[in-house]
Parts: sequence; C-alpha cells; structure tokens
Amino acid sequence: MYILEGKLVPKKIRVGIVASRFNEFITSRLLSGALDCLRRHEVPEDDITVAWVPGAFEIPLIASRMAASRRYDAVICLGAVIRGSTSHYDYVCSEVSKGIAQASLAAKIPVMFGVLTTENIEQAIERAGTKAGNKGYDCAAGAIEMVNLIHELDKRTADNSLSVTPFVQEEPCRP
Repeated sequence: MYILEGKLVPKKIRVGIVASRFNEFITSRLLSGALDCLRRHEVPEDDITVAWVPGAFEIPLIASRMAASRRYDAVICLGAVIRGSTSHYDYVCSEVSKGIAQASLAAKIPVMFGVLTTENIEQAIERAGTKAGNKGYDCAAGAIEMVNLIHELDKRTADNSLSVTPFVQEEPCRP
C-alpha cells in the first residue's frame, strides 16, 4: 500500500495570492495569516505575488489567469462574503466556489479556497484570526502541502513506483 502525503516543508515554491478588497477589514487579516504561514515555512517574499481584486466575484478570473500562467505552484484565494438580506450572497458564493474549483482543475495546480462565507460579521472575524484560527494561514499551509503532494505523486508516477489501476465496473448494477 502506498500512502502519499504532502509535507509542510516547501522546497522551492512560488505562490500567487488573490485577495478581495470588499470586506477588506476581514481579507487583510486573512492575507496577514497567509503571509505569516508562508514566511514561517521559509517561502521567500520574492516568490510571493499578491493581486487585489474589487470583490469576491472577481477572484476566480484572476486566480485562473495566475494559475494558467505557470509562474506559480499554487494560488491562494482570499475573501469574505457575508450574508445580507437579499439572495445576492447565494449567487456570489456559488459562482466564486465553482470558479475557483474550475481554475484549479484547468491548470492542474492547487487553487486554494480561502473565501469566508459567513452568516454575519462576527463569524467572519472569528475565522480571520480570533476564536476559529486564521483561514488565510490554513490555506497557505494547505497550499504548501498540496504542492508537495503533487511533486511526490509526479515523482512516484515517473519512477513507476506507483501503479494506477483504473476502476472498471465488471457488470452493470441491477436492482
């Protein structure tokens, strides 16, 4: 049995960060957390690029372009969408999460979802560095781990030490 895990010790990693200016009171804390994590894990500042976008809805476009550029090993998306009295919240959350997932799958690199989707400002504050930790920090740690996991998977696949057998359903399921 092979168990693959990414380590939290980056070799050489280049990180793009996309941060939303909307709810900047929250996103600036998320960004501080992400940068703190990257510094603690010895990612040089020259290997980090931060792009500010107007709001959460704009995050997927810039994340997708950063990921597709091949200049980054991972992209971290940071924002805060707080429920209001209209359905706008639901549309924004849905499209942002879909867009970030699509960016990751298309570029085949980790595009980390650090967009808080909360019911109120208090929940957002808790997740940006108080009771619930800092989700920006968590996303940066996840990015490092995922980059290392991909490198490990690529290395094992290239060495033929990891055989991948496709799933084949022998007979259709019958009621």
